[in-house]
Amino acid sequence: MSPKDENTIVKNTRGRGRGRTANGKPNPVDIHVGARVRLRRTLLGMSQEKLGEAIGLTFQQVQKYERGANRVGASRLYDLSRVLEVPVSFFFDDMPDEISSKSVHERREMSESPDPFDNDPMNRRETLELVRAYYRITDPNQRKKVFELVKSMGAIAAAEPDQK
Repeated sequence: MSPKDENTIVKNTRGRGRGRTANGKPNPVDIHVGARVRLRRTLLGMSQEKLGEAIGLTFQQVQKYERGANRVGASRLYDLSRVLEVPVSFFFDDMPDEISSKSVHERREMSESPDPFDNDPMNRRETLELVRAYYRITDPNQRKKVFELVKSMGAIAAAEPDQK
């Protein structure tokens, strides 16, 4: 297959449906939306199973949405926004310019490169667990002190040269 053939729009063939790149990978926008669903669900401390029950799906379907393997339709996105208590626009917030500024055809070409979400600290379980633990601190003064402590530790670490 020539490089030109790899960038063509894919017909709805088995394993490579609408919205997929020429090589069969999920659309980067679908991956972003799924990551935002996962972020909000995790911040709420909700399991995939509970979210699925709330919108009439299995947890496996929720997993597919979160990975971007399946596209989220408009009515389902509306249901998710209601259950997760966010506006629909939340799912598109913080979308990298490389994705949001590209046309459909350009996004297909761009998706051949490494996934920009792989190294995003906001997609790490550790980050989500830290945020959830932080918000479990009910005393606002204690929570502010923890926040200031973490900020100061981060500033110290950023100021120090790498010591490996």
